[in-house]
Amino acid sequence: MIRKPTSKETARKPNMREAILAAAEELFATNGFNAVSVRDIAQAAGANPGSVTYHFKTKDGLLLEIYRRHCGPMNLRRSELLAAARRVRDLQDRLEAIVRAYVVPAFTSGSDLAGGGARFTRLRAVMSAEGNEVARKIIAQTFDDTSHAFIDAIHESLPHIPRADIVWRSHFLLGALYYSLVTPERVSRLSRGEADGSDAAGAIEQLVQATVAAFQAPALDQTAPARRRPALSSKT
Repeated sequence: MIRKPTSKETARKPNMREAILAAAEELFATNGFNAVSVRDIAQAAGANPGSVTYHFKTKDGLLLEIYRRHCGPMNLRRSELLAAARRVRDLQDRLEAIVRAYVVPAFTSGSDLAGGGARFTRLRAVMSAEGNEVARKIIAQTFDDTSHAFIDAIHESLPHIPRADIVWRSHFLLGALYYSLVTPERVSRLSRGEADGSDAAGAIEQLVQATVAAFQAPALDQTAPARRRPALSSKT
């Protein structure tokens, strides 16, 4: 059941358009796109459904605006960090700087806008898992150019690794990034309290180091035959 905001909460919101955007983002990140209705968003924002359609036309328009307001700052910050990383001369240090340039903006956010914010990353993870066609197109339009830039930069640092392998490994990085932000409590639980999954700085370091090691692993077609599992022989 969606809780209605109190009068004090409504008064703190700068305007109805922003209130609707904030409510929609929270609901999409929590429940997914398909399960949330325009009426749900309006109720959470302390608005009426007509206000939602007035400002954004459709629920699709709302999702597009959420991506626009977050992804511009996040992609800009990633591009700035990537440009600096590519100037690092040592290839090992450069690779780590490139990976860090991709990871850090998803974690660091003062306003939950600059750099993306954890809530928006949760929303992206939910959208990807749902497989909604509208969200898929928005994601591709928003992130593909930046993703190609990072893949190319990593390939320049690891020219002996086929680009296709780097694409796979960057794909795994994105999944790890999503999961680290969406379910930090799992780390705390499975480590029996020895690690704090909500520690952003710790999560960044773990993710960067694991990803660098993964990128540096031998290419799939370069794996030594001795490391491959032998075929099981049938007993006679």
